[in-house]
Amino acid sequence: MDAEIAVVLLLTYCASLVFTLKTHRVPHEHAGPPPQTSISRSIALLVGATAAVAWMSELLVGALSDAARVLGMSDLFVGVIVVAVIGNAAEHYSAVRMAAQNDMDAALSIAAGSSTQIALFITPLLLFLSYLIAPTPMNLLFSTFEVMALGLAVLTISFVAHDGETHWMEGVQLLAVYVILALGFYFLPVGK
Repeated sequence: MDAEIAVVLLLTYCASLVFTLKTHRVPHEHAGPPPQTSISRSIALLVGATAAVAWMSELLVGALSDAARVLGMSDLFVGVIVVAVIGNAAEHYSAVRMAAQNDMDAALSIAAGSSTQIALFITPLLLFLSYLIAPTPMNLLFSTFEVMALGLAVLTISFVAHDGETHWMEGVQLLAVYVILALGFYFLPVGK
């Protein structure tokens, strides 16, 4: 059943790309002519950046394992909180920068887009890769707390974004929900 769900997630991701890039493309004004880069150079840069990120991820996991054990962090907490914060640092920076420039549409779009990409593309991809390389393949079975945390996160962002405007107090509320969930994941007994 996990593979079938992963296929549905990937198809949804593909549909979201078509929606974003083709049917609902928003024209942007550019200060000048678009940069000219060949496709082969773009692909080479993408492959190089992917390799660099993979290498840095391996370094992070290696360094984090010992520190996490000493600090009493479970693998779940490290994956859901620590790696997520560090791994998405570029998106976080961009979103904060857009918010500081009072471009909340872009800030929310960056945050939601990153989450959507992880849920609909990265998760199914990792599941399929786990069938090839892991002794025990990954599954999509979540604990009650994990499902409730996901539901709370979705509900919170829906409440914040529904009225089309934001202010600093909503930012404080989002951070509070994140800290509460982080504490929950930190103190969640292993295996629950």
